[in-house]
Formats: sequence, C-alpha cells, structure tokens
Amino acid sequence: MKRIAVFFLLSFFIISSANSQSILDRAKKALGKGNSSVSEEEAGGGIKEALNKGISSAVGFLNKKDGFFGNELYKVLLPPEAQKMEKTLRNIGMGKMVDDAILQINRGAEDAVGFATPIFVNAIKEMTITDALKLVSGGNNSITEYFKSKTSASLTNAFKPVIDSSLEKTNATKYYGDVVNKYNSLPTTMKKANPDLSGYVTEKAVAALFDRIAVEEKNIRENPAARTSDLLKKVFGSK
Repeated sequence: MKRIAVFFLLSFFIISSANSQSILDRAKKALGKGNSSVSEEEAGGGIKEALNKGISSAVGFLNKKDGFFGNELYKVLLPPEAQKMEKTLRNIGMGKMVDDAILQINRGAEDAVGFATPIFVNAIKEMTITDALKLVSGGNNSITEYFKSKTSASLTNAFKPVIDSSLEKTNATKYYGDVVNKYNSLPTTMKKANPDLSGYVTEKAVAALFDRIAVEEKNIRENPAARTSDLLKKVFGSK
C-alpha cells in the first residue's frame, strides 16, 4: 500500500509540475551522463545516501582524539578577543595554563561532535524529493550549502547543550575560566574578557562539520572509487 501511495504521489508531482521533468532531465544529464534509467526515487535516494555518507565520514574524522587538536585546519584556538589576554599571560610565565585551556577546549569539541549524527540524520529524512532532484544537478557543494541553510540554526541550538556538557566533562570550562579570571585580576587589565566559551566552540565545531561534509560530497561527485554502492554509481555515474 505504501508503494502505491508513493507511486501516485510521484505521478501527481510529475503531471502537475511543468518543471519536474526538466529538473530530472538536468540531473540525469549532469550526473548520470544521459542515463535515462535514473528514476526520481533513485535520484532522491542517491542524494540522501551521499549526504549520509558524508556525515558519517565527517563525524568520524572529527570525533576522535586530536580530530580538532591535531589538525591545524580545525584546531580551536582561544577566541579572537582573547588573543591579547593569551599574549599577556604567556609573557608573565602562565603559558602552561593557556596551553591546558586550548587542549581541553579541543577535547570538548572532539567529544561533542559524536552527538551530531542524529541531528543531521533527522534533517536528511525531512528532505523532499523535489529538494533532492534540484540538488542532484547542483555544483560540487550544493548539497552541503542546502543543508547548511536549512539546519544551521536548529543544529546550533541543539548542539550547544552538548558542547556545554562536553566542555564541563573535559574541564575545558574550568581551564578557560581560570585563564580569564587570572587575566581579569591583573592590575594592567582595563577591558575584562568574557569567560563564556561554549557559544564560540559550538560555532567552530559546526563549521568544521560542514566543511568535512563538503569535502566528502565533492569526493563522491568526482571520485568513482568513493561511490561505494550501486545506487551512488547509478545516480552519480560510475566513471
């Protein structure tokens, strides 16, 4: 019964929308190299599988020891407004305190990323067939950009409590708080630093995830070896 319902829904979509077939044709031409055997359901499924694959790889890349701290591209440093504070503390021999804070901030980000998967997966489930068909024929990062525009706010809101918990668990909040309080207590400090850290780390962690998803999406589109399922090969081409 469910198959029948989906069939009639797709049929109605095709008949009622003048742009539907042209979207599918463009998708086939752009990624299927004229392969007319790619159906709307397969195109939609291929996009979702590609995005799921990218998410799995992105999360795995970052959700491990040194996923942030050991990668110069994603390593979370102290907030820009804290750079003067960092320099001051290092100059008076408090470099280890600063280093401990940076290490634990990154450990918090690495830990928190592991909780992102269900948030992304839920957003993928909500993607419509129309959305998927448009994205199939898009550019190298069209899927990532769509996903970012649709979920950034809700992902950040859902992710921040996890970051808070992770920073507490790894003592990042304590270490950073110690650094800020030490700086704020110096007689030479005129402008006090803000000890709130979670919003900054959340922004960095979310940005890193989207960046890794974009890398994986581009890889699936351009690298035949990355298309590890029959559906991906059919929708995106086997070579």
